[in-house]
Formats: sequence, structure tokens, C-alpha cells
Amino acid sequence: MNTPNYLPQVKEQYEHLPYPPCEPKDEHNRLIRTWLDSLPMINHYCFQGKEGFKNRFRILVAGGGTGDATIFLSEQLKDTNAEIVHLDLSSSSIALAKERAAIRKLTNIHWVQQSILDIPQLELGQFDYINCIGVLHHLVDPDAGMNALLSVLKPQGGIGLMVYGQIGRTAIYQMQSLLQLANQGCNEADKLLHAKEILAALPALNWYKLAGDDYGDDQSDAAIYDSLLHSQDRAYTVPQLYEWLADGHGLTIALSDVNRGRFPYLPEMTLGREAHKVRHLLKERSERDRYAMSELLIGDLTRHIMYLTHRADAKAPYGDPEYIPFFVHDPFCGRALGELFVQKGDEPTVLHHQELGAMLVAYPGKYSSKIFTHIDGQRTFQEIFELVRAEPECRNAPPDNEQLFADFRQPFDALNSIERILLRHLSCR
Repeated sequence: MNTPNYLPQVKEQYEHLPYPPCEPKDEHNRLIRTWLDSLPMINHYCFQGKEGFKNRFRILVAGGGTGDATIFLSEQLKDTNAEIVHLDLSSSSIALAKERAAIRKLTNIHWVQQSILDIPQLELGQFDYINCIGVLHHLVDPDAGMNALLSVLKPQGGIGLMVYGQIGRTAIYQMQSLLQLANQGCNEADKLLHAKEILAALPALNWYKLAGDDYGDDQSDAAIYDSLLHSQDRAYTVPQLYEWLADGHGLTIALSDVNRGRFPYLPEMTLGREAHKVRHLLKERSERDRYAMSELLIGDLTRHIMYLTHRADAKAPYGDPEYIPFFVHDPFCGRALGELFVQKGDEPTVLHHQELGAMLVAYPGKYSSKIFTHIDGQRTFQEIFELVRAEPECRNAPPDNEQLFADFRQPFDALNSIERILLRHLSCR
């Protein structure tokens, strides 16, 4: 008899408590948008901004659960010839995902009930993009899961990955240890009962209680079990991610926290501005060291969310006039940003994003305001720059492209750090 390549109790958990919990009928009223699976984001970070998603684009959702990512991707691609393979261990989760797809009349999904570790033997073909969110950290050997994914990834493809963040989940692991002590010898129902009782009776200074919203407000049975009672769970720090994925597999990592982008990983943004000497030293630190510093500074990264590619140049490049800048996620207006990013001597522009709790600081150049004014999501940088040069105050000494890109660099980097401005190539216009 073959031994399963997963813990049986993990499969039992997701059969009894499909995750994430959902009500298929909600598809009549709303579409859940999963951060990494936005096609403009995938294009910007994995395909140099040159992917049109119209040439039989193939996606694997590995460990798709009840279907959040699958439904969002399928909805975005429903008018193309793309194919999505939804693979999951749990028949209960797949049944819910199928019901959601049926309500939306989505027909571009192929359903597979298997373990991620079986992927190399399933003859599914090669994929342009693989979504694997919240799965590898529940495997006995996460690297075996990564190898399975890489075995079916096209050389020019990309992976959207989420694994747990060790530092941000410190209080969760304290709660897991507490519940293991309380639940010795208990069945699943009693484990959940005890967890709910303890959560409702935590002392005021308990770390988990103090963390509050950092751990979300979903108190469903499935969410409590997945977070606090899971039988297989590990997490990573930034250095461990780089050792595993960059050093171990030669992958390029582009981290992007939900709604916040790279902001939580940038110490130049998360460190108080009064730390002048340390800020000066940041320029000498490597990316992984700076990201590791910020993870320790901000303390709330419960998940590490990222794109992985084999190519170091997979990200759309800033500085190419054939690229189109466009705004995403927030209803930004180029003209309004132009009024905000006006050069005022040596004073920086400070943008307070209240929803994110982020403060962005950038020194706009002489032409930054004019560049913002002409961004409409359709014009290339070349076309924008020609409009800037045609303005009366620029005609006598028109700046060249190199000058304009340098001038706009800081405002672009500030908004790009929170994924509010991205790039796509004019071939995708």
C-alpha cells in the first residue's frame, strides 16, 4: 500500500473545515480580488510588462482551496483562451470552488484533486504562472513542494507565493503552544471549543490579544483551526527566504505585502526619520539585509508574499521610454498628483496614505508635476515626455529623456513601493 506524501490529519482538516471559509452564493454580489493574482501585477513583476495574456496563457493554482485565486484569475481571463488548473487535496474545498465557478459561468478551469507533491507525475504540462498561497508551510518538507512547482514552471514563467512570516507570527506560535498543552488527548471538536474559550478569556497583556487586528478578525472554526490548531506549520524570516529561494534555487524574489507592496520591507520608510546615522548606512546594505532590518522594525509581517522568477530582469524596467506608467489599486489622478508633487525648493513631498498607515517621502524634480499630469494609463513615457517638452516653459531648453527619467525617479519609486504605479510595455496597449 502506498504511503501518502502528506499528513493524513492535514487532509482530514481541510475535508472537515474547507479553507478559506466561504459562501458560494456571495459570488452573486462580489468578486474577491487576491493581491498577487492581479494581471497587471503579474505582468509588471513576472513578464517585463510585455504579457498580453492572450496566447493560451496557462495557470496552475496549486493548493487552491475553496477557490479565491482561481475565481479571480478565471474572471479576469474569461474572454481569452487561457487555461487554469485548480489543484487541491480536499474534495470539500474543490466542491465549494466548483460551485462558485458555476455561479459565475466560468468554463476555463480544470479541476484536479491531488497533493502538490504529485504534480511531477500528473502530466499537467508546463505553466506560465503558478499560484501557491499558504500551502508550502503546511508540508513536512516545503522544499519538496517548491521542487514540484518548479518542475512544471516554464523557464520564462513566474510563481506567486505566500508563506508564513516567523517574526510577525510570534504571538500565534505562543498560542499554538498554549493550546497544545490545553488540548492533550482531545478530539477536534474539543480542541476548537477550548481554543474559543481561551481566546475569549485572554489576559489583557497577552501578546496575542495585544496584537489585535494584526491577526485578522475571522473567528470562524476553519480560520481558528488553520491558524492555531494546525498539525503542520512552519514560518520564515527574510534571511531564511533568501537562503531557501535565492541561494538554494537561484530565484529572483519580488516581495509585495497585500495592499502595502514593498513598503513594510523598506527600512528607509519604516525607520523613524530621526535616525539619521542609521539611514545613511542603509545605502551600503544589501537588499536582503535591508529587508531583514525592516521585518524586525515593523514586526507585523505575518505572511511573506512574493513573486518568484528565474529571470533577474523579469520586472518591467523603469527608464525605457516605450513603457506606459499607470495607476492601480487606488483611484489616483495624474493631475491631482501633479499638484501634490510640485518642487518646493529643498522641501520633500510627504504623502500620508491613511489606509495603509504609510508615509511616503519623495523629492520631486523640476518636471515631476508635469509628468504626473500627463499620465493617463495609455501614454508611453516617450509620449508623456514629448508633451512635457512642448509646454511653454520647456521649449527653450527642452530636457532629454534621461533628464526626465532622473527627475521623476523619486516620486515614481515612492508610489511603486506601495504598488500604486506600475508599468506595461506599449505592445500591451
